[in-house]
Amino acid sequence: MSTVLRLDRITKRFGRLVANDEVTLDLEDGEILALLGENGAGKTTLMNILFGHYTADAGAVQVFGKTLPPGRPRAAIRVGVGMVHQHFALADNLSVLDNIMLGSEPLLRMRSRRQEGSARLLALSEKFGLPVDPDARVSGLSVGERQRVEILKALYRDARILILDEPTAVLARPEARQLFETLRSMTGQGLSIIFISHKLYEVMAASDRVAVLREGRKVAERTTARTTPDELAELMVGNPVTRPRREDHEIGAPLLVAEDVTVYLDRKPALQDLTFTVHEGEILGIVGVSGNGQAALGALLSGVASPHDGKLMLQGREIGGLGPRAFIAAGIGRIPEDRHAEGVVGELPVWENSVLERLATKAFSNLGFVRRRAARDHTRVLIERFDIRGASPEMRVGLLSGGNMQKLILGRVLAAAPGVIIANQPTRGLDEGAIAAVHAELLSARKAGAAIILISEELEEALSLSDRLQAIVGGRLSRPVSAKDANPRRLGLMMAGVWDEMSNAA
Repeated sequence: MSTVLRLDRITKRFGRLVANDEVTLDLEDGEILALLGENGAGKTTLMNILFGHYTADAGAVQVFGKTLPPGRPRAAIRVGVGMVHQHFALADNLSVLDNIMLGSEPLLRMRSRRQEGSARLLALSEKFGLPVDPDARVSGLSVGERQRVEILKALYRDARILILDEPTAVLARPEARQLFETLRSMTGQGLSIIFISHKLYEVMAASDRVAVLREGRKVAERTTARTTPDELAELMVGNPVTRPRREDHEIGAPLLVAEDVTVYLDRKPALQDLTFTVHEGEILGIVGVSGNGQAALGALLSGVASPHDGKLMLQGREIGGLGPRAFIAAGIGRIPEDRHAEGVVGELPVWENSVLERLATKAFSNLGFVRRRAARDHTRVLIERFDIRGASPEMRVGLLSGGNMQKLILGRVLAAAPGVIIANQPTRGLDEGAIAAVHAELLSARKAGAAIILISEELEEALSLSDRLQAIVGGRLSRPVSAKDANPRRLGLMMAGVWDEMSNAA
């Protein structure tokens, strides 16, 4: 095997924050290298330096033996480096072919060679097992299909080194497995791949070698076949990591109840005849394959969507249709599925985002004026308690890593001590240490009497935290099953729509 890429003693600072500290990394021909580390460890920064989005303060990038000029993505593309970002850069109103050809043709060419482009795209699609419809509009594609478009966009530009930043952050497990099978076949056809991930089972299943970053430094390299998930978790965090598990305790009175609720979105039924009850001190787990109504359920439970039929009641009072402000005032806290679109305002500072949902309270306003000092002090407490790394009250929240953004949202919700918590994919994009911390916080809130609805695509997470579980399939909910009677196989069948009489037990 020959070295196709070398990052040589890369250092990058953002003010006083050292994001990368003399990191040296090699990638071999035909290899899949996993880049592992906690949120804020410097993984994405390192890859952005490689691709030319950032300029390193020190060090060099060599691709196929040639040193790349710093800060020039076009130079990286020209030598065969392609990057697929965690948050896709696609134009929803354009076709697949338009997105892939955009920027790939000379500006002075009078006509776009769409016929040749379409033929080349279909050839790449067949060669690498990434089926797409060139004429399909991107806005109508699923998340998995959009990711195929991003990968094909890089391959269309003759990428021989492919960088994938959190490629499965928005994929369900079946889609993730299919993606990694595709990546493995791609290495057999001349590609070398680096992928960033927090999911240890993916790293073990998909990579040849693992490099671990911690606090900006490379602390370890391991051949995947000669390591274990426990060792990698400890290398990431610096100490052994154990996820907490739910302990039995007495469940209180019903808090949030849905009776035969139907919700329409875009004039189509998104949820049908939904019935559930969540009690004080209980976690109700909602499991399902992505795209089966989880987003609509999250919208209903945060007041964004209203019931078309049926009742949604909080402590016996109907609240369906009252709106998000009334839900927050009633003591319902939400951790949204999409932290970028629904959780934060990227252009605002961390301190404003930390109090956005509580600005009307006396704690942070007085006679219509924001109590800025109180808000900033509150933010410092959240940063410390929830280990939001690299954050300060004044920094723009959009500069935080995805995982640290998620910690901020979680802290904002839990600090308000809501009676009901809607946790929609609460650990998506988090590292192993952060997942353990989030689980501990949710279990602590449960112990304090909060009623929690956990919407999760991770069966291990749902089983370890939930008191009862229901599956969502096609916008419908199964009958609840006790966690004592549940296991991955049974939940898998429920997620597939196999709802037998055994799942009627509460």
